[in-house]
Amino acid sequence: MQLNTTKMLAEVEVGIGWVTFNNPERRNAISLEMWEGLATILEAFQADDAVRVVVLQGAGNKAFVSGADISEFDTKRASAEQKETYAQVAAAANRWLVKLDKPLLAMIQGFCIGGGLATALSADIRFATSDSTFGIPAAKLGLGYEYEGLKRLTGLVGPSRAKDIMFSARFMGAEEALQMGLINRICDRASIRQEITEYAQLIGRNAPLTIKAAKAAINEVMKDPDRRDLDQIGNMIDECFDSADYKEGRRAFKEKRKPDFHGQ
Repeated sequence: MQLNTTKMLAEVEVGIGWVTFNNPERRNAISLEMWEGLATILEAFQADDAVRVVVLQGAGNKAFVSGADISEFDTKRASAEQKETYAQVAAAANRWLVKLDKPLLAMIQGFCIGGGLATALSADIRFATSDSTFGIPAAKLGLGYEYEGLKRLTGLVGPSRAKDIMFSARFMGAEEALQMGLINRICDRASIRQEITEYAQLIGRNAPLTIKAAKAAINEVMKDPDRRDLDQIGNMIDECFDSADYKEGRRAFKEKRKPDFHGQ
């Protein structure tokens, strides 16, 4: 995969597409070139049938993503024109985070702050180490926070906790993040990669069309009622019932063996 940066890495391993934010000296703060690389990687993984599940991770052991790389703001976000260009590039990457129809997992170690937490919340499921730290310090910087990000946060933790996170701008530990629904599972540092790999492989053995339809339907539930495309969901469900995988699933059940699904 050709990328215009070394600060984003991509590899495919046993059906898992690994996406690495590779800027550890800045706690994986996301730069403009990293947003570009993220969009390129996710588009490629979307088109690759060998990739059943995608995992986001940060390089090093200090952070998943600590937010935007503020050090480049004076050169790449210093004017209204630059701000617009930056926003367009970041928006393209965020669109891929949202429209990826394969399961998206986040493996969080260390800081998961601001834009890093927003990126993690785009994942379907989040694993974190016990020493991870979460927060959105926008109120300490005077930043306005985008509606879609707050809608996603509120959908996970509820309006009262979302207000707590935004108003106080405080940092939280993994136990509190788990309790409020920001993350799904806490793991030891020594075992988190193995645990998320095993979980991703568990998903990867299941029927891709069923998972795709389920993800799409749940995403529609989170939309405003007048924006939901229920016809599309119905078509995806019909596709499952008409698929070779459904036949294989029934056959494997009768033969008391594990099914071999191909997403067809």
